[in-house]
Amino acid sequence: MDFKIGLYKLNDDANYNFQLNRLINWDGGELSEVSAVSHSIKTNADWKKTLITLGDTAYKENRIENSIAYYRMSEFFMSESDSDKIKYYKLAVKLFYEYYAKYFDDGTVEKFEVPYEDIKLPILYTKSKTNKKGTIIFHGGNDSYFEELFFPMLYLAEKGYDVYLFEGPGQGGVLRVQGKKFTYQWEKPVKQILDYFNLDNVIIMGVSLGGMLAPRAAAFEKRITHIVAWSVFPNFLDICLYDLPKPIKTFFALLLKLKAKSIINSIMNSEIKKDPFMEWVFNHGMYAYDAKTPYDYLTKINDFQILNVADKIEQDILILHGKDDHFISWELYKKEIDSLANAKSITYRLFTEKEYASNHCQCGNTKLALDTTISWLNYIKN
Repeated sequence: MDFKIGLYKLNDDANYNFQLNRLINWDGGELSEVSAVSHSIKTNADWKKTLITLGDTAYKENRIENSIAYYRMSEFFMSESDSDKIKYYKLAVKLFYEYYAKYFDDGTVEKFEVPYEDIKLPILYTKSKTNKKGTIIFHGGNDSYFEELFFPMLYLAEKGYDVYLFEGPGQGGVLRVQGKKFTYQWEKPVKQILDYFNLDNVIIMGVSLGGMLAPRAAAFEKRITHIVAWSVFPNFLDICLYDLPKPIKTFFALLLKLKAKSIINSIMNSEIKKDPFMEWVFNHGMYAYDAKTPYDYLTKINDFQILNVADKIEQDILILHGKDDHFISWELYKKEIDSLANAKSITYRLFTEKEYASNHCQCGNTKLALDTTISWLNYIKN
């Protein structure tokens, strides 16, 4: 597998800048044409228009890999009420499976649907390409879709692992097409997958929010023997409040404790109007987490934590993080590690700017994160 390496200053807004780097390094965008227009993006409406235009141009020029990336990411900041959101999501997915059909036609990758509650969990499965070293259950996080992890999946197979890549409630098409909202009880869909394929002695690997979901599943599912948390993620609510000045954080925590719903909704609705990223966070969050108000959303994400189940995590765990992750402060690692009192072993790897891997989930150097994981597994399993 050939992974792109690099961190680029493409927009003055840290959130747009990260998603543009993600567009190039993970999704197949072309650096030169993205950088030519990236600084003109000031609003979520600009984002939508710019990415659709890039997608249309790439499609007309038969650059399908690029068009998939642009169409997919064009819907990222769209409101859930925008009919173009599902339109461009479905278009990107359709083009993806047409463009990469050879992997499915020759049997390299198989696609399954596993019944779960009232929906079906989509699974991409690929076998080890060498002497099998183990089995990995692999998934994304808060805003992922599993096609984005297609080539990391294939890379892990090249290195000796059978891989089951899946989307769970709240993710990708499970959310957008099937309408299934997030659950913090990640052990439930994981158990269904393990049962369906009769799996035991597996590694679980979760990206971003998956850095909380994967350890949470392992706390209750002992068929999981090793955990890769591809992000520090002790408590979702703590992460959201972390960068606030201490007096404001204390005040906000008090409001939540007092269940001051109307005050919190008033504050957050005011912030949402001023900040495009906050607008996306709460609009997407309320939809994906089945919350009617900002207060309800903040209350629900407090359930998305490992701190309250950390004593049940008894496996070997690897935690990966970036020094300059603008979503999640690296300093939260201590709170997470301190909570893992019963883990068999804990390994923490902090990536730096020098390695082009200091951003969220190391999207500036995916191969380094994967190689670090493989090296750890080779050592810890022997």
